[in-house]
Amino acid sequence: MRPVNLIPTEQRRGPGARAKGGPLTYIVLGALVALLAGVTLLVITNNQISDREAEVSRLESENAAAEARAAELAAYVELQTVRDQRVATVTSLADSRFDWERVMNELALILPSDVWLTNLTGTVKPEVAVNGATSVALRASVPGPALEMIGCAKGQEAVAGFVSDLKDIDGVTRVAMQSSELASGSESGGGGGDSAGGGGSTECQTRDFIAKFQLVAAFDAAPIPATGTEGE
Repeated sequence: MRPVNLIPTEQRRGPGARAKGGPLTYIVLGALVALLAGVTLLVITNNQISDREAEVSRLESENAAAEARAAELAAYVELQTVRDQRVATVTSLADSRFDWERVMNELALILPSDVWLTNLTGTVKPEVAVNGATSVALRASVPGPALEMIGCAKGQEAVAGFVSDLKDIDGVTRVAMQSSELASGSESGGGGGDSAGGGGSTECQTRDFIAKFQLVAAFDAAPIPATGTEGE
């Protein structure tokens, strides 16, 4: 008896069976792969966005904390600024002041017994005017503090010794002689004599050997103040 295969032809499998479906199978498979890749990319992108958002939140939090800290320190910064300004002001005032008391003490120590002064004026700037004082013309050539002296000495040697002694005063950088004349007018150290600087009085020249002088002791290294004040 001959066997009969009852399985429909399209459902039979075997060495001779042909695969069914054709290109559609590959299209579906490709679509699934593309869908999987898209889902994977979407997940990765979402993760990156979440990380960036977290980073932004962290930076905003740090910025807010820094601004709060800066606001807390603003008062200290302002206080430091005020302090620096006051220190600068005090320093400026200290630099603009001149220690006339020290200079007068040193002048008293070095003033010889054979020299006496009839006029002594100390000013921090040449444009400062002292009421009742007689000025020495050379004072205009000294921009900073200086002493103007008019007086007499027992001879020209005494005048020269006094000039040398003046240079021993701390801060004196030079001594400029306006004039030095004997009562007879036979000797002169700068021309002009009593007519220079308004020092025309001869009340201290009681003898022919007495020399009358006018000079300026300069403190060139001392700072020049913004505003002048009268000295001694």
